Amino acid sequence: MQEAAVAEREHAAIWRALADLSDPEIPVVSLRELGILRGVRTGSDGVPEVVITPTYSGCPAMGQIEDDVRAALAQAGIQARVVTQLAPAWTTDWMSEAAREKLRAYGIAPPQCGSNDNVLTFSRHAARRETVPCPQCGSTHTTETSPFGSTACKSMYRCLDCLEPFDYFKPY
Repeated sequence: MQEAAVAEREHAAIWRALADLSDPEIPVVSLRELGILRGVRTGSDGVPEVVITPTYSGCPAMGQIEDDVRAALAQAGIQARVVTQLAPAWTTDWMSEAAREKLRAYGIAPPQCGSNDNVLTFSRHAARRETVPCPQCGSTHTTETSPFGSTACKSMYRCLDCLEPFDYFKPY
C-alpha cells in the first residue's frame, strides 16, 4: 500500500513538471492538451515512465518533444524514462476542448470531427468535404487550397469572406 502511495506522489510530481510543456510546432497548446502526453506509469523495473504518442507515425517533432520532456523532468530533478507508444494511434479525439479553443485563437481551425467519423477513401473525389469555419471571422464560406499545410497534420484553407489563409488541423 505504501508503495502505491509513493508511486502516486511520483506520478503527480511528473505531471506537474510537464504541465506547461508546449508543442514545439504550436507553442500555445500544451502536449497534455493535445493528447500527446498519454500517461505516467511505473515500469516493470520500478522506474517511472512518461508515455508519449505522436500525432502521426512520421511526426518530425517527436524528437524535440522527447528532448523537451526529458529536459523538464531533469529540471524538476525527476528521473524517469520517456516511452513512445504508437498503439493505439493518436486521434484528435484526445485533444481537450481547451486545446481546440487555443488553436482557434492562434489562427488554426481545430478539427471538426475525430477518428470515429473518418472513412478511408482512395479517390479524392470520394472524400467527404468538410465545412471548416474560419478561425479569424467564423465564416463557413471556406475552401481547401492544399491538403498539405505548415505541418503534415494540417491542411491549408482560405476564407472566401475575409480572404485570410489558415491552417486546418486534420482530424485523425
